[in-house]
Amino acid sequence: MDSPTSAGDSSTARIVARSSMMDSIRACGLSGLTGVRIDKEELRRRLLMPQYLRLAMHDSIRKKDVDGGDQHFLLRGSDDVPCPESPMVVFINSRSGGRHGPVLKERLQQLISEEQVFDLQDVKPHEFVRYGLACLEKWANNGDLCAKETRHNIRVVVAGGDGTIGWVLGCLGELHQKGREPVPPVAIIPLGTGNDLSRSFGWGGSFPFAWKSAIKRTLLRATTGPICHLDSWQVVLQMPNGEVDPPHSLKVSEECHLDQTLEVEGDVPDKVNCYEGVFYNYFSIGMDAKVAYGFHHLRNEKPYLAQGPITNKIIYSGYSCTQGWFLTPCISDPSLRGLKNILRLHIKRVNCLEWEQIPVPKSVRAIVVLNLHNYGSGRNPWGNLKPEYLEKRGFVEAHADDGLLEIFGLKQGWHASFVMVELISAKHIAQAASIRLEMRGGEWKDAFMQMDGEPWKQPMSKEYSTFVEIKRVPYQSLMISGE
Repeated sequence: MDSPTSAGDSSTARIVARSSMMDSIRACGLSGLTGVRIDKEELRRRLLMPQYLRLAMHDSIRKKDVDGGDQHFLLRGSDDVPCPESPMVVFINSRSGGRHGPVLKERLQQLISEEQVFDLQDVKPHEFVRYGLACLEKWANNGDLCAKETRHNIRVVVAGGDGTIGWVLGCLGELHQKGREPVPPVAIIPLGTGNDLSRSFGWGGSFPFAWKSAIKRTLLRATTGPICHLDSWQVVLQMPNGEVDPPHSLKVSEECHLDQTLEVEGDVPDKVNCYEGVFYNYFSIGMDAKVAYGFHHLRNEKPYLAQGPITNKIIYSGYSCTQGWFLTPCISDPSLRGLKNILRLHIKRVNCLEWEQIPVPKSVRAIVVLNLHNYGSGRNPWGNLKPEYLEKRGFVEAHADDGLLEIFGLKQGWHASFVMVELISAKHIAQAASIRLEMRGGEWKDAFMQMDGEPWKQPMSKEYSTFVEIKRVPYQSLMISGE
């Protein structure tokens, strides 16, 4: 039987993980700049905000008060102040990137300024949105031309992994919701383990720390790179009354906004807990999330193990072998059987109002809902499918801004391993514009889920169902291409 994937197009359809320094440079989208000398002071002039704006934003954030930096506007005088061509702020997760995080933070502060580089341990992105940007907007409305121009042109760089990038994008989404446009576009310095968002937009799978001018070249590219669009997907989680420790991208909600056109079978508990969040790359349930959850906790308990992406991947691979994914036929633990035992899947196809139930393959032990080409450190488990296979299955070619999610399954560990080295494609299940997952525990006490690299353990109930509903956010995030 012919393979559904097209091998000849794979080199142009996706970005593959690379190991050498020069390949990392190319993956970061910097190869076009390798022969160009970048003057440090000229770059700084392009990025650096006037001192009174930097200090006003800093004080507004520190005091958590939009008016907290007013004194800097009142004391600046009436002289015209030159505005930067490409004002920029950087969010850095200094705990990412192994030992490189603190060094990178210091280097960025030297290149731009301390006030424009935010360590996420100290300044949260929602504080920047609600107080820092709001400070600029207030004084722009009061007639400060430099504040107006800076607010209009500002760009954001995120130095971190996929979870950090998603956190920042989610907070910038508040600007869409409240009509506070324009929304700053986002560039990436990849510091995580998988860095799939970074790969998808041309910033590569790792940052070439050994190349001394890489930071300058990355910042320059972030000022000139074209803007791309990225679909965002809202997740609504409704569970029977109980406790769960969700990731920071999933917040408690007072009301559950589940689609009422799909009837719930069985009893509904008197009280439910609701959570809402947004993902940009993938949502998954099952064995892959369980492995990620265990690795995440192992790394938190023993931080000395997290010395960089390569070390993390080695430990992650070894840890996955201890979780039973490879030994399913030899064991009887119900928690290691197929998801079909606990899961019902409904989807809405594009331009369709009706829900359609999709059978869950018996052998599948992990279901992944994917928005981008990249998953698991640059792999493309959906594959680059041949046109005739797409037509036969009723699929369309996948893109990050097409309003569709790809749903695929992973079987036992051996199947997942072959998928990850791209010898075969994953088990294609569906493409969908909306998704509902209904889970009921039976013999399962817990299920494991993850969104964009942030896993959690989800308690299950024998009597009542837990629901996860996924639908497209009505606005798109803006990304800066590194290619």
